[in-house]
Amino acid sequence: MPLISEPLQHRLVQLRRVLHEYPELSGQEQNTAAVISKFLEGLSIAHRNGLAGHGVLADIPGPSGVPCVVLRADIDALPIQEETGLEFASVHDGVMHACGHDGHTAMLLGAAALLSEDKDLPAPVRLIFQPAEEKGTGALAMVQAGVLDGAGMIFGGHLDRHYPPGTIVVSEGPVNASTDNFTIEIIGQGAHGARPHEGIDAVVVGSLMIMALQTIVSREVDPARPSVVSVGQFHAGTAPNVIGGQARLDGTVRAQDPAVRRQLLSSVRRIAESIAQLHGAKIEVTITEGTPPLVNSAEMADLARRAAIEVVGENNVVPLKTANMGGEDFSYYMEKIPGAYVRFGSQVPGKEGFPAHSSKFDFDEGALAVGAAFYRSIAKVAGRRLADHAIRS
Repeated sequence: MPLISEPLQHRLVQLRRVLHEYPELSGQEQNTAAVISKFLEGLSIAHRNGLAGHGVLADIPGPSGVPCVVLRADIDALPIQEETGLEFASVHDGVMHACGHDGHTAMLLGAAALLSEDKDLPAPVRLIFQPAEEKGTGALAMVQAGVLDGAGMIFGGHLDRHYPPGTIVVSEGPVNASTDNFTIEIIGQGAHGARPHEGIDAVVVGSLMIMALQTIVSREVDPARPSVVSVGQFHAGTAPNVIGGQARLDGTVRAQDPAVRRQLLSSVRRIAESIAQLHGAKIEVTITEGTPPLVNSAEMADLARRAAIEVVGENNVVPLKTANMGGEDFSYYMEKIPGAYVRFGSQVPGKEGFPAHSSKFDFDEGALAVGAAFYRSIAKVAGRRLADHAIRS
């Protein structure tokens, strides 16, 4: 028996393709929001637009006195020139849905269609279509806009090309890493390249910092706790025969454990300051905190697993294969209320090598039905838990 009706599956595929063809960057999702609103209007679901920019919130009624179950999809695209060759490829130069947010949006709208037909929901359901996930700012802005008011639990998910279609990935523990960035400004003393003793070489100081920063993970962090310190940019120098007087390093720090996160950021600062002092340079270290780690509790992962088994069967519910060091601003919601984050298998044969954020990224559209059915299932599973708690209290 199919997970959803054939007409709804066809509708979700067409919807996804429209969204894919007309992607919009973070903070610019006006037309995407209009497509979402039109779909919800067709279902007679009450909703609000313009939250945190172009966010959309929809409420499906349930029993009074029970907190709502929140389901979330992200809606923004990336600044990437598409090279998929798809018939519905992006018509906007330099903008592409290269992370599956078009699919996430279609899934949640599919869930809206399914839930709107249910007359016995155990708890109210709230759908949030979030802008600006790719900038890591949309979720926090939505929280500040009040989307969690009256909410009891929240659930979300992401398409994943590492797993075959028809699978749902549910894991207890870390699911995504924190995403902090750092900048190190080095102020040395310029000089003639033939007389380096007269200067303080910011290029040398920066190079030493880059190499020393790589020892943080390898020598200061428990190998059982995945973490990353990467320098992505090194700007220095003006000419081949000039000792560079200034340099700048930009990098990222990732951790799945809050304590390790704090340790990494402290070590970056300590090492930079020590090397600068050693060579007589001055520095300024700026830490820009990003999204927190996303961690599924055992209780919430159990609820998500039960819902996933109802949809695809126990053999198709699998744990994460490896640690995921990418960030996800869904973690801001889970700092406020319990929830869980899953992944939907969507591997396209022959395209396994094109990861998210690739110009050739694509996913199996069969995953849309899986996502829609899972969201309906978790709304009921979590809703029953919330209803039980409401009765006991």
